[in-house]
Amino acid sequence: MNSDLPLTRDLVFVGGGHSHALVLRRWGMDPLPGARLTLINPGPTAPYTGMLPGHVAGHYDRDALDIDLVRLARFARARWIDGAVTGLDAQAGLLRLACGREVAYDVASIDVGITSEMPSLPGFAEHGVPAKPLGTFAMRWRAYLADVAAGSALPEAAVIGGGVAGAELAMAIAHALGGVADAPRVAVIEAQAALTGMSVKARDILMARMTTLGITLHAPARVARLEADTVVLDDGATVPSAFTVGAAGARPHDWLAETGLPLEDGFLRVDPTLQVEGHPALFATGDCAHMVHAPRPKAGVFAVRAAPVLHANLRAALSGGRLRPFRPQRRYLKLISLGAKDAVGERGDLTLSGPWLWRWKDRIDRGFMDKFTDLPNMAVPAPPRVAALDAVADAPLCAGCGSKVGVAALGNALAGLPTVIRADVASTPGDDAAVLEMDGVRQVLTNDHLRAFVADPVLFARITTVHALGDIWAMGATPQAGLATVILPRMSEDLQRRTMAEVLGTVSDVLRAAGAELVGGHSLMGAEMSLGLSLTGLAAGDPIGLSGAEPGDALILTKPLGSGTLLAAEMAGRARGGDVVELLRAMAQPQGAAAAILAGAKAMTDVTGFGLAGHLQAICAASGVGAELSLADLPLYAGAEALAAAGIRSTLHPSNLAAAPVAGAAGARGALLHDPQTAGGLLAAVSAGEADTLCHRLREDGSIAAIIGRIVAQPGLRCV
Repeated sequence: MNSDLPLTRDLVFVGGGHSHALVLRRWGMDPLPGARLTLINPGPTAPYTGMLPGHVAGHYDRDALDIDLVRLARFARARWIDGAVTGLDAQAGLLRLACGREVAYDVASIDVGITSEMPSLPGFAEHGVPAKPLGTFAMRWRAYLADVAAGSALPEAAVIGGGVAGAELAMAIAHALGGVADAPRVAVIEAQAALTGMSVKARDILMARMTTLGITLHAPARVARLEADTVVLDDGATVPSAFTVGAAGARPHDWLAETGLPLEDGFLRVDPTLQVEGHPALFATGDCAHMVHAPRPKAGVFAVRAAPVLHANLRAALSGGRLRPFRPQRRYLKLISLGAKDAVGERGDLTLSGPWLWRWKDRIDRGFMDKFTDLPNMAVPAPPRVAALDAVADAPLCAGCGSKVGVAALGNALAGLPTVIRADVASTPGDDAAVLEMDGVRQVLTNDHLRAFVADPVLFARITTVHALGDIWAMGATPQAGLATVILPRMSEDLQRRTMAEVLGTVSDVLRAAGAELVGGHSLMGAEMSLGLSLTGLAAGDPIGLSGAEPGDALILTKPLGSGTLLAAEMAGRARGGDVVELLRAMAQPQGAAAAILAGAKAMTDVTGFGLAGHLQAICAASGVGAELSLADLPLYAGAEALAAAGIRSTLHPSNLAAAPVAGAAGARGALLHDPQTAGGLLAAVSAGEADTLCHRLREDGSIAAIIGRIVAQPGLRCV
């Protein structure tokens, strides 16, 4: 994308449904210049509906079901927001999230699917499991199946809803239970006639297979209530069930009813262009939409077929182009799994069945998912024919602390500065923060600045502020005030206003929660987004420095390692979205409480750009000691060790390795000693006798704290 062209329009996707996933892929291959794309979804993945019965039956693992939305958003150059939309103001162009955040849009598209919740059925909230959303269902199904296999739950299940989806799910459940328990009991309960809307032949095949699997059909039968291990019917009959699934039709999400938008039975009414009736800036697709011009069943095939039209119309709406209609087909192929690896297929009057149909369905499903796992490689600029000596093409520059100047270059520059001569300056360049003495008051002063490593300004601002506060907390000081320097990429005044409000509001919120105030700053436009903070803090006594560590002290680390590796892998599209989300959530957690627990530390620093080894070496050099580390005891972020073993490194890693070698460090864990951390943990040297108690208190407070080694008299760093 041309970085000189300003961003002028916000396009926001609500939900990661099939249509949106396909449009994101197309957008990544051909983004619209000037448009900023945002995806809002509760969680890092979206499960593919077509493979759910196969997952329940045991033919696919959980990962095979999931579209990795974090990775897809990176490919589409979209900002990804982990959250659930619970409100929409079409007049103001605002989306409201469950966390209270508001996101503005110029054009928005809604693809949030449906739910199988049954709020009016007594006992369902306590004892039932809705088949949709699929992510929650899959998690609870796996837990139940494991309990059955362990003998702690009975192999008795019931599916409320005797349509095709309910029958397919029941057959998958029966097949899976038969593999871990003897004589499982599965029931299907339908208020009307079962398996309506199918040909006689297809219905006969399904009924025969259900009989073979021992599935009992109750139809017509109405459910009166659910109890812990029983489904009670209207006539007083009971159906034993330790796992009761709600699959009786599709319900729209409740928040849609409160938007004031035109609805049909709770679903958004859309016209042939997929725009919500009367709202040209709003689009909707998938199961949450009702196509007024061509009503169709709730089936994934229509969401998939709608994606090219949605993509074209969104671009047209953002650029002033002409929109085109979506004309869904009237007849479509239904492929229904029969529990084992066979299936029945129906299209119009033609019905076929057999294992070959399952293989065909499997090939279709895997082909669909391959679109999101095998993302195309985008063209990169060719290297220049002639360049200056030693100007070699390195890997793309990492963001966050991975983009810092190397420790050797920085150290040489600091060594050349003149000796401090002011009496009120009680520190030297190179310390975590400066200490100023003013009329008996000790003020701690620090500065930090990061390139954006996530596209969401709010998340980036939160993590950057937590990161900058680390120096204040590491010195044992209380945060006081902050100045922000915000650099935005080129964008229109409307987007400047939105983005500045998000960034400054977030910085202020984090500082206030820490007891400080945002008191000013500076802003400018640049090639990319970055954020800098100058912070002050107040120390009641002597600040905690680097020079107090003594032989025998234990070393405590309050956060895992591996953020640089994970962020580098995420930039390259090689990190799991779930691991990235877990990392970002941890990075956004302030450490004021952890610093208070460690207030008696002899020496303390925060682990940031120079990695654990580099920052530990700083403590050892200042204290005239060495340190021994236990690789096995290092807390690591999920996925970091595997990525490091695969050779993923941050661009700052080589400099860190050269500056702080660790004897005996080997393998992936050894490499992670030099991984640059953004918003990393506090590293404290404490008396050995207090270490266990302090670690226990830190863990009670929510830190992933660990004792990772000890201070020794012999200089140098080594692993034991």
